[in-house]
Amino acid sequence: MGCILNIETSTDVCSIAVSQDGACLFERTDHSGPNHAVKLGLFVDEALAYIDCRDIHLDAVAVSCGPGSYTGLRIGVSMAKGICFGRDAKLIAVPTLELLCVPVLLEAPSNLSTDGETIKEPLLCPMLDARRMEVYAQIFDYALNEIRPIQADVVDAKTYKAFLDEHPVYFFGNGAAKCMDTIQHPNAHLIKDIEPLARNMMPLAEKRMMQGRFEDVAYFVPFYLKDFVAKQAKKLI
Repeated sequence: MGCILNIETSTDVCSIAVSQDGACLFERTDHSGPNHAVKLGLFVDEALAYIDCRDIHLDAVAVSCGPGSYTGLRIGVSMAKGICFGRDAKLIAVPTLELLCVPVLLEAPSNLSTDGETIKEPLLCPMLDARRMEVYAQIFDYALNEIRPIQADVVDAKTYKAFLDEHPVYFFGNGAAKCMDTIQHPNAHLIKDIEPLARNMMPLAEKRMMQGRFEDVAYFVPFYLKDFVAKQAKKLI
């Protein structure tokens, strides 16, 4: 399947992971704050040294493409592009909100039931914090099919009601906890401590590699939140 260097810098967490044939060979993670400019270069140097010492060919670099922090994404994508140019590797983009779903799916039961009766398939709602009661959110089913595209949501009791009336919905990501008191629905569930990590990019990156879904290294631009806000504002004019 090839060797992929995965880079994740969309939030305060900085992480990298080297994967090959579904296995994580090497990883580094820093939770101490937005230290991407300092930590990412060191982590990448260690990862490339690991690859070179074992005579492994680097086939692709996968990078979290947002939405997320402007500075974090810019640093991560710039690093990924530099490696791709220097090593003649392919570039793979992994959406941050889709990435957040991976640890939830890995730990989820195959089906859920209440009082012995099977209930409707749960939905997943990853959230990135914006400000006040605003989040950037997307809704997926358990097969990671998009049910609702990314939106900037000002969360109140009605924001997700149409989904919650029909399905259990699991909310997670760094924007989720602040919303739960406002949502207050019996089908709303919070999953704590879910963050975007390079290790969890592996299945998404490998799937894109098998499908040949690569980005143009010269022209690729990540999904900056500020650009998303600008687009949303234009729709209101």
